[in-house]
Amino acid sequence: MAGINASLKIRGDKEFVLGRDQAYIGVLIDDLVTKGVDEPYRMFTSRAEYRILLRQDNADERLTELSAKIGLAKEERVELLKVKRELVHSFIDFLKSYSVAPEDINEFLLRSGTSALKQKMKLIEVAKRPQVRLNELVEEVKGLQEIYESCGRRAGEIIEAVEIAIKYEGYIAREKLMADKIKRLERIKLDENFDYNRLTSISTEARQKLSRIKPTSIGQASRISGVSPSDISVLLIYMGR
Repeated sequence: MAGINASLKIRGDKEFVLGRDQAYIGVLIDDLVTKGVDEPYRMFTSRAEYRILLRQDNADERLTELSAKIGLAKEERVELLKVKRELVHSFIDFLKSYSVAPEDINEFLLRSGTSALKQKMKLIEVAKRPQVRLNELVEEVKGLQEIYESCGRRAGEIIEAVEIAIKYEGYIAREKLMADKIKRLERIKLDENFDYNRLTSISTEARQKLSRIKPTSIGQASRISGVSPSDISVLLIYMGR
């Protein structure tokens, strides 16, 4: 990250900053800057509030396009990501649109350790069941087999991405909503040279911490140890929010 930003500064470009919902290194840097350390710092996954978003399988989704914008990722990698997205969407669209009859799937469901169907059901509802593995379901439905075969060598990667997307859909959506709320605070910028000692309505500890760390946004200020929600409210009122 230091090398990237050194290069961008020489080129006269805007700095490259990864958020806490974009990468673990974003969490690490934000922790070191806003919270400080009294002992050696170790990057535990528990330090990240958006662990469902920061998965190993979606690193390309999170970072490839950002990398391409600053000249690190080649067009070939961006194209691979586009193809992956198209294949994942094809899988999910088929699962949402295709209905499966009990006589066609019940034997497989009972073999998988889950209850049989009593009537037709959208295939995506079957795929969401914890006992049903998508790579096994593919072998039971002809339409899925065709999409699977079109994935070629990337079939395993696509199957994994689809399975996570459908089975954790609710959790992922909830975490994205939380991240979006925090991003709104990140967009409210603070002047790094602002004199916080003028704000007598916030606590002495908050004034000291804000003056020392000099946060660039309300979001960053809210994560500083010793800065309370009431202190953030005062900052927002002062800024006319």
